[in-house]
Amino acid sequence: MTETSRKRRWVLGVESSCDETGVALFDAESGKVVAEALHSQIALHAPYGGVVPELASRDHIKYGLRLIDQVLHEAECAGQDVEAIAYTQGPGLAGALLVGAQLAASLAFAWDKPLIPVHHMEGHLLSPLLADPAPEFPFVALLVSGGHTQLMRVDGVGRYELLGDTIDDAAGEAFDKSAKLLGLAYPGGPLLAKLAESGNENAFAIPRPLLHSGDLNFSFAGLKTAVANVVRQVTGTALPGRGAVSLPQPVLPFDHPQRADLAASVQAAIVDCLVIKTLNALKKTGLTQVVVAGGVGANSRLREALTAEAAHAGAKVFYPQVALCTDNGAMIAHVGALRLAEATRDYAVNVRPRWALSELRPVNL
Repeated sequence: MTETSRKRRWVLGVESSCDETGVALFDAESGKVVAEALHSQIALHAPYGGVVPELASRDHIKYGLRLIDQVLHEAECAGQDVEAIAYTQGPGLAGALLVGAQLAASLAFAWDKPLIPVHHMEGHLLSPLLADPAPEFPFVALLVSGGHTQLMRVDGVGRYELLGDTIDDAAGEAFDKSAKLLGLAYPGGPLLAKLAESGNENAFAIPRPLLHSGDLNFSFAGLKTAVANVVRQVTGTALPGRGAVSLPQPVLPFDHPQRADLAASVQAAIVDCLVIKTLNALKKTGLTQVVVAGGVGANSRLREALTAEAAHAGAKVFYPQVALCTDNGAMIAHVGALRLAEATRDYAVNVRPRWALSELRPVNL
C-alpha cells in the first residue's frame, strides 16, 4: 500500500487563545509533528504594552486560513485527508477563541470531519511528551504559562491533581510587570532574562513570597511592589505624600548602572520560588519525574537551577522544545490525537474562556 493510498491518522490543530496563531498537523500513528506554522502578534501589540483583545481577534482572522494552507501544502496533504480537526476551546480571550473555533468548525463541516475541542493548558501540560526522551506517567508538572503557575500531579491524560496554585499573580506576570519597571519593551519577560545574564543576582534582596508557607502555593503580586520600591530607592524617586490617590509607577532609566543587577535579582527570586516549591512537590508525592511546561519554561536560568536541584534529589526533569513552550498548534494537535476517540460532528461553536483542568475527562491510552 502506498503512502498516498493508505489512510492517514493526521490531526489538524488550530491554536488561537491569545496572541499567537498556531497550526500543525500531527500523526497519531507515529506520534510526530508532520508540519507546523506559527504567527506571533508581538509587533502588533508592542505599541500598547500588552495584548489588545480586539486586535488579537482580527489578526487571527487574517492569518488563520493562511497558516492552514501553508501547513497542508508543506505536508502535501489535502484537507479531506485529515482524520479530525482539533482546536483550542479555552481558556483564553473569548474573541480570539471564537475565531479559531469558527475556523475549525467551518472546515470540519466542509470536509465532513469530526472536531476535537482542546483545553489550552492541557496542551502545554502534555507538550513534554513530545520530547525525546519523554517522561512516563506519573509525574509532577510545573505549569508556568501566562496567568497560570501551578503544580500538578499527572497520572495520565486527563488524570490531574492540583497540588499548588498561585493565589495572585503568576510567574510570567511577575517577569513582565518587573520588566516594565526596568523600562523594557513588551513582552518584557524574555528581555529581562536576557538583561539578567550580565547582572549580579545577589545585588538586591528581592523577597521570595510563601517560600516557607508549608504548602505548595505561589504568590508573586508583592514582588512587583518590592521591585518598584527598589527602583524608587536607586533613582531617588520620592513616595507621594499622604492623601495621594495612587503611587506613580517608577521606571529605571535605560542607562542606569544597576539595571542588569536588578534584572538578575528579580529573576533569581522568581526561579527560587519555582524550584523550591517543585522540589517540595516531589517530596510530597514521592515521584521522581518533573515536567516543565509553558512560556516561563523556556527560561534558561530556571532550566539550569531546576535540573541541578532535581538531580540532587534523585529526580529527572523533562522540558518541551523551546519552540513548544509558547502557544503553538503542535500541542493542540497532539492533545487532539490523544483524545481522538472523543471527536464528534457537533459543529456548534462553543468556547470556554474560563475552564478548569479538573473538569477534563480521563483517557485510557
